[in-house]
Amino acid sequence: MRRLALSVALTLPLFAAPAKEHTFAQAQSFLKSYCVSCHQGAKPSAGFNAAKLNTLQTMMEDPRKWSRMLTRVRDNEMPPKGAPAPSLDKREAFVSYVEDTMKSAACADGISPRPALLRRLNRTEYTATMRDLLNIHINAGRGLPADGAGGEGFDNAAETLFLSPMHAEKYLEAAREALAYGAKDPKSRARFLIAEPNDKTTVDQAARKVLEAFLPRAFRRPARPDELERYVTLFANAYKKNQSYEVSILHALQGVLISPHFLFRVEEPNPGAAPRLLDGFALASRLSYFLWGTMPDEDLTKVAATGKLNDDKILAEQTIRLLKDPRTRDFAEQFVEQWLNTRELGRDIKPDPKLFPAYYDAEIQSGIRYEPILFFQELLTANLSLLNLIDSKFTIMSNKLAKHYGIKPAKPLRQQPVVVELPEGSHRGGVLGMAAVLAVSSYPNRTSPVLRGKWILDAMLGTPAPPPPAGVPPLEDKVGTAPQTLRERLERHRLNPACGVCHNRIDPLGFGLENYDVLGLWRTEDGGKAIDSKGVLPDGATFDGPDEMKKILLEKKDLLVRNLTVKLLGYSLGRGLTLEDHCSVDRIVDAVKKENYSAHTLILEIVRSVPFRYQVGTAPNIPAVPPVAKAE
Repeated sequence: MRRLALSVALTLPLFAAPAKEHTFAQAQSFLKSYCVSCHQGAKPSAGFNAAKLNTLQTMMEDPRKWSRMLTRVRDNEMPPKGAPAPSLDKREAFVSYVEDTMKSAACADGISPRPALLRRLNRTEYTATMRDLLNIHINAGRGLPADGAGGEGFDNAAETLFLSPMHAEKYLEAAREALAYGAKDPKSRARFLIAEPNDKTTVDQAARKVLEAFLPRAFRRPARPDELERYVTLFANAYKKNQSYEVSILHALQGVLISPHFLFRVEEPNPGAAPRLLDGFALASRLSYFLWGTMPDEDLTKVAATGKLNDDKILAEQTIRLLKDPRTRDFAEQFVEQWLNTRELGRDIKPDPKLFPAYYDAEIQSGIRYEPILFFQELLTANLSLLNLIDSKFTIMSNKLAKHYGIKPAKPLRQQPVVVELPEGSHRGGVLGMAAVLAVSSYPNRTSPVLRGKWILDAMLGTPAPPPPAGVPPLEDKVGTAPQTLRERLERHRLNPACGVCHNRIDPLGFGLENYDVLGLWRTEDGGKAIDSKGVLPDGATFDGPDEMKKILLEKKDLLVRNLTVKLLGYSLGRGLTLEDHCSVDRIVDAVKKENYSAHTLILEIVRSVPFRYQVGTAPNIPAVPPVAKAE
């Protein structure tokens, strides 16, 4: 069967009533009712002939056409404005059926890896790698252009990490500055300028010794003889011109630092037909850039050199070692801030300084920013349950953040954030009670149940609401002089059928967080009236306030775990996921559930997965893992 190598977002309606089993005949009926009138004949609109998608086999043979069509249907781009449109339930049933069918086809003959994309180090990875390579403590990548998000929403995605002429110039400048700084610092100099000429060592011998040690570390693999000679020659030519050993060796090292083998994550191709396990050095790089965002350390490199890193036990030991290292802070920061969108706080999203001056206290601002980061790091290092993301009995805070929340911890706190057990009735626990999350899902001057409900569906549960259809009116301003709560205005807005169909899913979740103001402070009134934080979900579930809402979310915990798995796998691979990758997602989620939602299990299963650990061969249809046999 043809492999389905395309990227789609697999989403399911949240809290909807159980749907009847969909069939291909119903999918055909959908196409005929809403698509074929424009997309048929000799000159179909946009060159897309929906009339030819008339057999189940076309879904298998031409998945890209189905995928493009599916994206436009899911995003309310089709049918066009003015044409007959399906209800939300019909639209979602069609999308879910097609996605599930394509996914089943992708998984039917086992799991094979995708070709590895050539991936440049992003600005953060470059800075960290230069830090560890040269033992310097400056931001070597500060002058590089910012990296855009791609893949599953992260700035380490290969799809966006191209190399522009500006990058080339900036990398040259960054390498020169970093080496000059390192050469002047005794500790840094001892890391990379390990030999100098004297009576016993010639200029050429000293240069060769430096380069022999530097190249494997910079390239993150053993250097080939021809590569070493290239940089020895670069040194020799420079030395002929200026007769200065230091100037010449720094010139040669600068050449190493602008090599594609340093700037890119390059893996040796697999010449065989079948998939194979990555070699130790490539696997070490994938592991260290996943969990540390930087090059492998000496211990990991030594294990890679033995050829034993692919041993399950040793791979697990190294993975756990990396997870328990303080460098996971960098990973937690990069992953969490992009996953939860809290990176935008203080950038594009800033609370109104007149209404919320507390945010502009430097210590409170830092505490707000780092609370979700340090919380996630604690889950990883202590191997806690991932369900703590929904609700927990602890958080990470400093003295000022505790005072901001009105929490009196059992022991006095200081400026440095620490794990704090939450008292009963604190209304905290999990990410939903964190100020960073509540602020980025609010407007600068007020809360927004719509933004907060949308945030829960999208960032936390991976079930984003569809974009609003064209022509939806904006939320009305207050009517009359009587105080009106935001809830009252939204309920009036939802009376419009075009608005209510989506807001009935979004708003209840947002209402459940209305007791929190923009900065996460607990409140009981809004607009002079008591806060009403009750919610009724489309499946009939009801709650009153965040504590009860979190109990309902815990019943839907597998949505969180699946979404987190998708995000982490995409982040670890540095690319968007394909349908076949979702076969691995299924296996990872099953393993995590069996181990009581352990954080270590999630990371270990990602590292063991086919997409992470295997390398495609010349015949991409050969699976690395055979299909799971179905029970009779």
